[in-house]
Amino acid sequence: MNELDWLTEGFEEHRPRLHAMAYRMLGSASEADDALQDAWLRVGRADTDGVENIGGWLTTVVARVCLNMLRSREHRREESLEAQEPVPARGRDDGRDPEEEALLADSVGVALLVVLDTLSPAERLSFVLHDMFAVPFDEIGPMLERSPAAVRQLASRARRRVKGASPLPEADLARRRRVVDAFLAATRGGNFDALVALLHPDVVLHADRSVIPTPEPVVVSGARTVAEGAMAATGRARFTGPALVNGSVGLAMAPQGRLFLVLAFTITDDMITRIDVVADPARLAALELAVLDD
Repeated sequence: MNELDWLTEGFEEHRPRLHAMAYRMLGSASEADDALQDAWLRVGRADTDGVENIGGWLTTVVARVCLNMLRSREHRREESLEAQEPVPARGRDDGRDPEEEALLADSVGVALLVVLDTLSPAERLSFVLHDMFAVPFDEIGPMLERSPAAVRQLASRARRRVKGASPLPEADLARRRRVVDAFLAATRGGNFDALVALLHPDVVLHADRSVIPTPEPVVVSGARTVAEGAMAATGRARFTGPALVNGSVGLAMAPQGRLFLVLAFTITDDMITRIDVVADPARLAALELAVLDD
């Protein structure tokens, strides 16, 4: 077997793991595809004489490509802030099946993708590689030009952000999770009657001006009216998942891993009495979001 055949076979063997890693690093399946394509071009030009563990070597190559992409993204965000222009919530339209993208987001967890997107590139790489793919800190250190101890601190800081905390008793949090999960399932499935059954007859929905957008915030009341509005967002619900929002259970919508809006719920006696829909960038940035334990 010549060197090119050996590299091709190794790359294809490890492709599922490499793509899974790149997706968690970047939050977008199309960007993960781009990262693997870039990595393959680098692999083809690299000197592989000293490579003994091709899986570990490919992990390093892909991780460095993702790190460069994250740093470039961070730079664009800084430029957007200076220009006072919002960063687009969605990436390019590349023809990828939206259902496939939604299933992939579900399999990883929308909330996890959202929280990962708030981390610095170094924190994100450290956490994803170590906590999710068991890469030792002493192998991550050279990628970031930091010591293993420094990388350990980065991963620890990211881990605290991802896990979050809630002041609510575990049983109360679990009850709210069941209601919110049922709301999401009914919305995704277009089950109007099931959705109405979850809403208090006098439920009130508040949506800020960035949601639609409108000149003024939108206020809607009544179970059937609120349910009709939710049914209109069935397509968006595919990119929505449960999250810990300011210590309680809510929903985060994040097409391509970028936070677009959050639904915060007030729940009384297992019925939803109020829904706050937040899409304003400043309000989103002020929210504390974390991953809910299963």
